[in-house]
Amino acid sequence: MHTHTAMSPSVPLQEMIRAIRSARTQCEERGVIQRECAAIRAQFRQADNGGRSHNLAKLLYVHMLGYPAHFGQMECVRMIASPRYSEKRVGYLGAMMLLDEKQDASLLITNSIKNDLSHSNQYVQSLALCTLACMGSAEMCRDLAPEIDRLLRASNSYIKKKAALCAVHIVRKVHELGELFVPAARSLLSEKNHGVLHGAVVLIIELCEQNPETLERFRKTVPDLVQIMKGLVLSGYSPEHDVAGISDPFLQVRILRLLRILGRNNEGASDSMNDLLAQVATNTDSTKTVGNAVLYETVLTVLDIKSESGLRVLAVNILGRFLLNNDRNIRYIAMTSLQKIVGTDHNAVQRHRGTIVDCLKDQDASVKRRALELSLALVSASNIRSMMKELLLFLSSCPPELRAHAASGIFNAAERYAPSQRWHIDTMLHVLITAGGDVRDETVPNLIQLITNASELHCYTVHKLYRALLLDISQQSLVQVACWCIGEYGDLLLKGDCQETEPVQVTEDDALDALETVLQSHMSSPATRGFALTATMKLSTRITDNVDRIRSIVSIYGSCIDVELQQRAVEYNALFRKYDHMRAAVLERMPVIEKNSPGHTNGESTGEAVKDVPTAKMKQGEPLLLQQPANQVCDLLDLLGGSEETLQPGPAVDCLVSGLSVHAAGTAGGDLLDLLGGFEPAELSPAPQVLAYDKGGVTLTLSCEKQSDTGLTVTLTASNSSDSDLSSFTLQAAVPKSVQLHMKAPSGDSLPARGTAKVTQMVVLNNPNKVNLKMRVRVSYTRQGSPFQDTVQIDSFPGLDAAGQ
Repeated sequence: MHTHTAMSPSVPLQEMIRAIRSARTQCEERGVIQRECAAIRAQFRQADNGGRSHNLAKLLYVHMLGYPAHFGQMECVRMIASPRYSEKRVGYLGAMMLLDEKQDASLLITNSIKNDLSHSNQYVQSLALCTLACMGSAEMCRDLAPEIDRLLRASNSYIKKKAALCAVHIVRKVHELGELFVPAARSLLSEKNHGVLHGAVVLIIELCEQNPETLERFRKTVPDLVQIMKGLVLSGYSPEHDVAGISDPFLQVRILRLLRILGRNNEGASDSMNDLLAQVATNTDSTKTVGNAVLYETVLTVLDIKSESGLRVLAVNILGRFLLNNDRNIRYIAMTSLQKIVGTDHNAVQRHRGTIVDCLKDQDASVKRRALELSLALVSASNIRSMMKELLLFLSSCPPELRAHAASGIFNAAERYAPSQRWHIDTMLHVLITAGGDVRDETVPNLIQLITNASELHCYTVHKLYRALLLDISQQSLVQVACWCIGEYGDLLLKGDCQETEPVQVTEDDALDALETVLQSHMSSPATRGFALTATMKLSTRITDNVDRIRSIVSIYGSCIDVELQQRAVEYNALFRKYDHMRAAVLERMPVIEKNSPGHTNGESTGEAVKDVPTAKMKQGEPLLLQQPANQVCDLLDLLGGSEETLQPGPAVDCLVSGLSVHAAGTAGGDLLDLLGGFEPAELSPAPQVLAYDKGGVTLTLSCEKQSDTGLTVTLTASNSSDSDLSSFTLQAAVPKSVQLHMKAPSGDSLPARGTAKVTQMVVLNNPNKVNLKMRVRVSYTRQGSPFQDTVQIDSFPGLDAAGQ
């Protein structure tokens, strides 16, 4: 039979504990406690009960186990009122555990506490002080604050230290009572007893934090605090206060904390404590944790007040020593502190760079994270190469949860301090190869922009990315950038004459094999497949022999289950079948886009400087598109660059085939918005014509027809009177920002010799603000294999009422 089954109603506390612990199941334990609680209740109801304290002690143990014990609250009140110390002690303990300010019963003990605070026995006074400091409500604090102030002036040190801590609770509960304790707190600093001093310092810290005026008054106590602290630092061995060779480190830490509050933003107070802080920093033994605690508090104080620069360097050096400590906690707090001051004391922290970098190899994840943050903060233009080597090494072995943070930090540092574009590109590629799955979404467009702008490195980059793609297609970000570059600079890849890398001969089939592998891989995301399909399409204008293979790859994806990929494929198929004459222009090389230039953000029009159509956004995985003959990148945004007003490009063709809108008059037939359906240019009624352009046998005439108060249709007619045929004939137009422009499809893209045929281009303008209308037109064509380009500005429009337009 188990002990608890034979347990009588009045078993001793030890017996009850033994019975509870011997219970084998939760249910058995609950049974023991329910029976015991029933017995305690019955005994509480008896008027004359000799074992009251014994029963309450058992109930408090039950409460500690998490079982309800509220029925003992009134017993606590009765026992506190008892004249016997043994009962008072258990009663007060019960009050601290079972009562709080929300319980009405707590108000019943206010009078008992007041009486006990005036008791002749210091231990009874102590019980009352502890209870008030533990659970005193705001109302109790107001009633009893004068009693506490009286006890702060008592002669008994034991009572004074308890009263000081009770005063701290009262100030926290009722802020306005702080003024009451200021004189007493000031006088306590002259005490010799360390317990009283400790209580006084804690009280003064609380008073200073609550009230700025009180803080100013206590600044006068800095010399006294400095003397107390010096006495502790220079005192010999005192068995009463010594902890591991340090004299009362608890009091030292508290005083340093108070000095920090008093010296903050105050030159005078800071100057008077500088010498002391230097003394503590140099005389404290750092071989033990106790000494390190005092040193750490000293460092925090030095860094928070207006201290001398030499002292700040000393503080940083102490933190540097902490980094070499075997205790991980000490290393962690050292790095946390260095992180806070790296902005203000950069050079001092920089001296410990080697130690901080070594902490990247620490086994502890928290220390590693702090070391990473601090290492990234220490990167500068002078150490970028050496620091980046360490950070890239860390990235290759760091835990998965830190990889994204490390990659992001490396990108930011590289962008800020990159010594050269090639180094910048190499670093970003290294990160993508190592941790391509953990980089942020904006990394791909940012790197593409960086590569686009580094025109002399296009060959080097495309070769490097091609090799990386062959080795690993699991890192999606890397694969996307690689596909984009192969599509954009496939001609440079196939040439194979890149001087900056080992010569690798890449055939057209090799390049297409790599892209097809990405398209077919189960590891490729839909966005990555989009990059690969667009790159494959773009290669159709950069290679000569394998266009049919590209055509078949594209046609396969016309029935793809992924809608985005299917739409691309269908549009690309239409470009092959129906608009093959436009394919070269549509798939041209991307122009160089300055980052954050006016009107642009990462290659997108902001709509402030340039008014664009809604399709002019670059989606991830849609990297396309203007390919012009060499040195003739078409930038319509600059078409009217010299004019006073900002102008908008005219979208003769909105290339939905690509991700980036192309605003170029298509080289022949068809608005790509109508990519899958026929579209015939509207017939124009005869209108007055003027000669707008005449050069090299090419003439351009212009006629206008007013459609409404603000609407206007302009017809451009081109003819060729020279002896040679012209091909790839294109017209592009730009107008002021407030004017809306839409270019219809041209009637053709070739001008035969001697004027046997003409090309007409219709432009619809809407001028709601009725600004001074002007238009700049770019004429592009190829004659006997040589590209030609010219621009003409049109300031007058025949047949228009000047007032109306």
